[in-house]
Amino acid sequence: MNNFVFKSPTEFVFGRNAEQEAGRLSLRYGANKVLLLYGGRHAEESGLLSRVMGALEQCGIPIHLMGGIQPNPTDDKVYEGIARVRQHGIDFLLAVGGGSVIDTAKAIAAGALYEGDFWDFYAGVHPVERALPVGVVLTIPAAGSEASGNSVITKRDGLHKISLRTGDVLRPKFACMNPEITFSLPPFQTACGVADMMSHIMERYFSNTLNVDLTDRLCEAALQSIVLSARQVMADSHNYEARANLMWAGTVAHSGILGVGREEDWASHFMEHEVSAVYGVAHGAGLSVVQPAWLTWMTVHRPEKVAQFALRVWGVPERKDLRFVAVEGVRCLKQFFHEIGLPTTFRELGVEQPDVPLLVEKLHEDKGELIGNYVKLDRRATREIYEMCIS
Repeated sequence: MNNFVFKSPTEFVFGRNAEQEAGRLSLRYGANKVLLLYGGRHAEESGLLSRVMGALEQCGIPIHLMGGIQPNPTDDKVYEGIARVRQHGIDFLLAVGGGSVIDTAKAIAAGALYEGDFWDFYAGVHPVERALPVGVVLTIPAAGSEASGNSVITKRDGLHKISLRTGDVLRPKFACMNPEITFSLPPFQTACGVADMMSHIMERYFSNTLNVDLTDRLCEAALQSIVLSARQVMADSHNYEARANLMWAGTVAHSGILGVGREEDWASHFMEHEVSAVYGVAHGAGLSVVQPAWLTWMTVHRPEKVAQFALRVWGVPERKDLRFVAVEGVRCLKQFFHEIGLPTTFRELGVEQPDVPLLVEKLHEDKGELIGNYVKLDRRATREIYEMCIS
């Protein structure tokens, strides 16, 4: 196990009616004037936005609204938000939504206090040293952004989708998490969230660090719990306990606790970012295509941990032929993704003729000549993996 420092200062308020605590918590963490960010009309039509605004108004906190944040969030909304924060003297960001809204809020929070272009943070030109505080009312369990200091934004010019990883500076001060809010999520959106949180775990699980049995077992247990809860939710969208387990699993998956003391990979996420940047697909659906392809490539090049994944997560019978066991594990994962309505090929994703050379070029332009850690992937390897996604 590697040396590590782990700190998770976010206050999680979990359960029925948790969103009603948003005003009190915002006040506790220094809010005098709030920019409330959200996505589409669902937040308005469901009554959630009104409830959150009511909680803020009861605490006497002035509100400025900013809606229309789309999946795969882009830099134009960040620039808009930065301008509004500076114009109105806003000192707190409250994200009502999932990963896209939260990531946008984080980018605005950092950019508003920076004299240069906020994209400098994502391009690696300048570190994030300070930011306005951010709070969250979570609506979609998936990205885990409510529990991390990370953010992903797409630059429209050139379609560069870049992830920013920070420590505490962009970690939300609080997250209100009411599983009942997720009852109305469409099955496909729920499934995309499942794929995202599972991938967050696998990015940490597939590691070269030795003697990390505790976090291996935590990862495996979390994956098994997600599979069980996903099946229950697909059978009954109003199953509170299953929704609660999925919501908390998404948070645990990306809080950092499953990656302490170990080298992480992240190649599958980097590869998918190019797919969703170029083709505009849902991130989770892109991961359900890319992650199994990455695993399939590993069954040839590094089958040991894939075989462990097969044995411990999917109950594949043990055999001396590790590659056979590993391949069976990948088959189980793909079967599960199909079971909950997710694609596992580009064609099923709706990308009939993927431009693999373009994806490879953009990937290595954004991430360098070698990506990942479990096996460091060059252009030839990533091309092979993208080609495995085709059918």
